[in-house]
Amino acid sequence: MDINGSVAIVTGAGSGIGQALAWALADAGARVVASDIDADAAAGTASARAGQIIGRRADASSIADIENLIAVAEKEFGPVDLYIANAGIGGGLGLEIGEAAWDLTIDVNLRAHIRAATLLVPKWVERGRGYFLAVASAAGLLTQIGSPAYSVTKHAAVGFAEWLAITYGDKGIGVSCLCPMGVRTALLDGLTESEDPATKVAGSSITAAGEVLEPAAVAAITLDAIREGNFLVLPHPQVLDMYRQKGADYDRWIAGMRRYQGILEAQILS
Repeated sequence: MDINGSVAIVTGAGSGIGQALAWALADAGARVVASDIDADAAAGTASARAGQIIGRRADASSIADIENLIAVAEKEFGPVDLYIANAGIGGGLGLEIGEAAWDLTIDVNLRAHIRAATLLVPKWVERGRGYFLAVASAAGLLTQIGSPAYSVTKHAAVGFAEWLAITYGDKGIGVSCLCPMGVRTALLDGLTESEDPATKVAGSSITAAGEVLEPAAVAAITLDAIREGNFLVLPHPQVLDMYRQKGADYDRWIAGMRRYQGILEAQILS
């Protein structure tokens, strides 16, 4: 897709990957509505690119808030061309997180994507164009040590993006799915800087697996993928090799992940 002159919505844009994507889009000539659950953070993102970005507080999983973001974009800039479902949460560790944490993680990491697509894709089909970027994670192709809700919802986000691409790809709708490993964000910092040993293991499983990238680098790679219409966006190329190894021998891969988890636990708990 041609980003220059397009209208985009980015959720979770108050910091991290979402903020970097909003700024990169604006620098590429797009007009952007940047939303975040933190109103001040959304405003801060917008203030750095005044005139190109509008900041709005929104719960990315709320149908009413998504409708409002679309309405703001249409009023201020025109029809939405690109929706970036970036907002996400970690979901907590282990089976003890409880029903409320599961519900919230499913709402933010998965249903937010479904609800936005349900509102926008029919309009895009009528126009004959539109683009949906699902920000998932390498955990959606592999897994995340420690967090069941994060792993499950990121797998589901990848699956929903695949379904969108298959179902609407011949109707002018582009779909990409971003699956990075470690990116320097508040979410990762919260894991690596925690005093809780289990949380530290979860964080170390990410930082020990490969380079921790800056959000701006991930944004640049992602915009290139959108321009080229590539589905799977892998800022860490080694994820593809890991994914292939997983598919080639699932039992061996699971055994390897158990060993990896054990090594990290021994390092942190010793």
